[in-house]
Amino acid sequence: MRLLKVALLAATSLFAHVGSPDVFFQGDAGPYKLLVTIRPPVVVPGVAEVEIRCASPDVTQIHLVPLRLGLKGQQFPPLPDLAQRSKDDPQFFTGALWLMVTGSWQVRIDVDGARGPGRLSVPVAALSTRIMGMQKAVGGILLVLGLVLAVGVVSIAGAGAREAVLEPGSQPDASRVWRARVLMAGVAVGMVAIVWLGRQWWGSEDGDHMRVIFKPLSLRPSLESSRLKLELHDPGWLTRRTDDLLPDHGHLMHLYLIRLPEMESVWHLHPELDQSGSFTQQLPAMPAGRYALFGDVVHASGLAETAIAEMELPAIEGQPLRGDDAAGEGPPLEKADYNRSVAPLPGGYRMVWDRGVESSWHARRPYLFRFRVEDGAGKPASDMELYMGMAGHAAFVRSDRSVFAHVHPTGSVAMAALALAQPDNPHAGHLMPAEGLPAEVSFPYGFPKAGDYRIYVQVKRGGAILTGMFDARVEN
Repeated sequence: MRLLKVALLAATSLFAHVGSPDVFFQGDAGPYKLLVTIRPPVVVPGVAEVEIRCASPDVTQIHLVPLRLGLKGQQFPPLPDLAQRSKDDPQFFTGALWLMVTGSWQVRIDVDGARGPGRLSVPVAALSTRIMGMQKAVGGILLVLGLVLAVGVVSIAGAGAREAVLEPGSQPDASRVWRARVLMAGVAVGMVAIVWLGRQWWGSEDGDHMRVIFKPLSLRPSLESSRLKLELHDPGWLTRRTDDLLPDHGHLMHLYLIRLPEMESVWHLHPELDQSGSFTQQLPAMPAGRYALFGDVVHASGLAETAIAEMELPAIEGQPLRGDDAAGEGPPLEKADYNRSVAPLPGGYRMVWDRGVESSWHARRPYLFRFRVEDGAGKPASDMELYMGMAGHAAFVRSDRSVFAHVHPTGSVAMAALALAQPDNPHAGHLMPAEGLPAEVSFPYGFPKAGDYRIYVQVKRGGAILTGMFDARVEN
């Protein structure tokens, strides 16, 4: 029976990530800098947990409001919820919000403090990814109680037909006994019918819920010479479309190709949509092997997804990289050094991972991952440039590829979704400096589960896109 189903379904993609559903975002609510973590519910309707860390101590209170993202027309939001300030850390606030409908939402954060009010909106996806199961012990107890109840109803009906009108001390005659047995049989059949009808009703409800369970897009890749063709395959989930995509950083798809099994080579490419509705990409020079493919797209509703695939490729002669396309090389996983904090870059430069006071990493905790670019003398690079409107891009990938997260300096939110949440800010989420960029970039993120991870960090300096690779071992 589906009643006691506990299985996780194949909803591995969540909000432009694979296996990494939590949302991490850093931004400004007016004069206040915030680091926001949102943990969406696994079942909708459900409760999203919100954690907010303020960079300054002058915030007096924070209110939270859930709103539909990209919904045209007037909305009638619920009354704002007051976030609770931590007794141990006055700059840390927590809250919980009900997300009632499947789809794209935003959490509006209203801040009051010594420098006046501020507001920030963070996109979040409300997606049912599993069926909440019943504990076996609870199921066993309920089954026993149900049987006792059914037997009790049959027995009471029989006793009522047999003895209800008898004088005290009298014994029922044969006709009353026979009538009682017939009635008990009828009631038993009725109880079975009630159980059967209940099961049919529950099956119908379960079917409706199964329709809502998130089913991610997948990629169907094929190769013609050095031309990669990618088709988005929809397994059938609600009314989702594949022709409603929004450009994100100027591209409809961001494609990561990672060579397996050592993950020592990565390509960050940007396929283009052709007239047939498929994406195509002229591949650069690539060695033969098996590759994992992760394709990020954003729907018009603000819902972002990562479609995945694996494929074997022959040796590709290919074409030189151009535009925003980039590639990187690093040590194979078998030689991973989880204490290494320096990655070599072309031209004698290097990328340094500033780990701060962190000596270990733990799952489901938010961190700021800081990286800086130095020249051979250890001085900060002075010719940093924006890479697709950002100071950098990072990909966090678990060694078994069960986790993939494309993260920006603002966090794990897709910029196209952020633009919908902040329509009055034309540069929402993008770093737009008046002068030169600093040589340091940071990424807010939290590992969803323990394991070994590879981190690919990409920045741009002197007109060239550079890739640094690092490794992290994450504990529970």
